[in-house]
Amino acid sequence: MKVQFEPHPLLVPVAFVTNFPRTIGEMPSPDTLRALLTRDAVAPFVADDALRQAIRTLLRHGGFKPSGRSKPASEYLVRAIEEGALDSINVAVDACNVVSYHSGIPISVVDLDRVREPLHVGVARPGERYVFNASGQEMDLSGLLCLSDTQGPCANAVKDSQRTKTAATTRSTLSILWGSTGLTDVVVRAGRWYRDLLEGCGATTEDIDVTWQAS
Repeated sequence: MKVQFEPHPLLVPVAFVTNFPRTIGEMPSPDTLRALLTRDAVAPFVADDALRQAIRTLLRHGGFKPSGRSKPASEYLVRAIEEGALDSINVAVDACNVVSYHSGIPISVVDLDRVREPLHVGVARPGERYVFNASGQEMDLSGLLCLSDTQGPCANAVKDSQRTKTAATTRSTLSILWGSTGLTDVVVRAGRWYRDLLEGCGATTEDIDVTWQAS
């Protein structure tokens, strides 16, 4: 698998593919993973305000405003978990949420059977939008870094599209950790922990071919 990234002065991504031995609908999250979706869980990271500001600066670079309902997904998780409002979803999303919550790095996870290659990452054009939930609500993507396939944008550091989200039938996923300059060590360690958690649930992970377009 290959993902091409447009040049960006701040983006430091980590990306990999996960293959599950069965559909994720047949693989309930183990208790050890669900236990990490709590504010008191012991984790190898502690996100701070400096990291959160760095992520917001990354998302602002193209003109997007990461605040309110458009705040980074990692910030949404902080509120949801501290309010006890986040339930287990599936093993793929639970592992993503654990790592994003504790590290402070926003993460996208998409079903590989629902995307169409080639894939690339770049800033969305003015007026681009997609539906992000089952209710049909749309998000204005203008100026936001997004993963796109042949049908258009499908994931970003705020809300992934409904079109490519995981489902009970998912067998393979692509994950992207949206890191920023100054956070290289954190995003690399977060990616390794993420893969360790998935592999501990019986999945296998593999590197992808990340290429950068010429400036």
